[in-house]
Amino acid sequence: MNFKRAAIKDFYLRDTSVENIFINEYMTQAPGDYVKVYLFALAYADFDMHMTNESIAKHLGMEDEDVLKAWTYWEKLGVVKKHYDKPGDKFHYQVEFLNLKELAYGKKPKSRKTESGVPDRLKPLMEDDTIKDMYSEIERITGRMFGGREPAEILSWITDYNATPEMIVYAYSYCVKKRNHSNPKYVAAVVKEWANLGLKTVSQIEEYLEETDNRHYLYKRVLRALGFLRNATEEEKRIMDTWFDQMGFSIDKVLEACKKTTGISNPNINYINSVLKAWSGNGGEKQAASEESGKANSIASVMKYYEELRAKNEADAEARRAEVYRKIPRIRGIEEEMRNIGLQISKLMLSGAPDAKSRIKAMKEKIDRLNEEKAFLMTENNFRIDYMDIMYSCPLCKDTGIQDTGERCICFVEKLGDLQKTD
Repeated sequence: MNFKRAAIKDFYLRDTSVENIFINEYMTQAPGDYVKVYLFALAYADFDMHMTNESIAKHLGMEDEDVLKAWTYWEKLGVVKKHYDKPGDKFHYQVEFLNLKELAYGKKPKSRKTESGVPDRLKPLMEDDTIKDMYSEIERITGRMFGGREPAEILSWITDYNATPEMIVYAYSYCVKKRNHSNPKYVAAVVKEWANLGLKTVSQIEEYLEETDNRHYLYKRVLRALGFLRNATEEEKRIMDTWFDQMGFSIDKVLEACKKTTGISNPNINYINSVLKAWSGNGGEKQAASEESGKANSIASVMKYYEELRAKNEADAEARRAEVYRKIPRIRGIEEEMRNIGLQISKLMLSGAPDAKSRIKAMKEKIDRLNEEKAFLMTENNFRIDYMDIMYSCPLCKDTGIQDTGERCICFVEKLGDLQKTD
């Protein structure tokens, strides 16, 4: 004999199960609107029904932004988990309701033990105030606390690459702002490259970056014109450098030479080189040099525009931060407390102390509580959670003109085109 239950077809006649843990541990302390968002969406989640944040706001008579704040609040408490549709797009995501009983009482997966110690040759550096300041600044730039062996890795760059703390801080700032990366492996590669080139000061690095960023863009344009999606080899870079530096050709003239490869089965840099050499021998370099000069001036103007734009947006963010500190002084105290705890965690990771694991866990739990308090204070005072963040005019390149793929952003192309029209 088989048994089955009659299906309830009307959605409004169905039931929604709410965990008692949520009611007792989370709901009592949460803002009322945030509870409404959670329960309303949960009702649809149980039956796999599609619902957008905009439609939730409409049904509940709330602003779209308040619904987004609610999900940020619940995520910080570990009640839900966001799954982003696209990396970097923080406004479009799917929400997963986590099983609170399983989180509280379920079997925890065993985590791999990581070595918390640090080589003896690096330990004296931990007592240096300059190193402590460097750690604090890196955590401010990345917006996160150190984890794993990152503090030890950073110290190794000082001894292995002869890098300076100033150089390392600038490398993190460069990778975060212009490459959208804060992974220590990625930053290490950048630091090693600069060190191998003998760059030590920020001014030397900035001069080098200005040249290489512009030149990298030119390399990409040429290879793409030839149908290649890869990066240029060192030999190809050397040959292309002669076109721009010695022969004085503009990128437009080089791309014109690339068109000569139409119909050739194997287009390559050497063929373009022979074409440009022939043109240069016919007296074309003077005109090309003039064109290149105008192009370089336009690019320099665009880069200056981005520099001024970043400075403005950073100043605006600082002004918003000052406003929050003025209206909610406790926020400044929370951030300072979190920063100090982060430094303590970094030092404890490198100490090799037998009780380091339990002490770090307690510190991280305190940071979580401070984050919750900060989010609560911000929302209670009608501030967005990200109100103190830098609001970029172009989220694709973060006002640098260069996307994380190394290519020029569409906003750079548009700005350059506008400048050339006015010349």
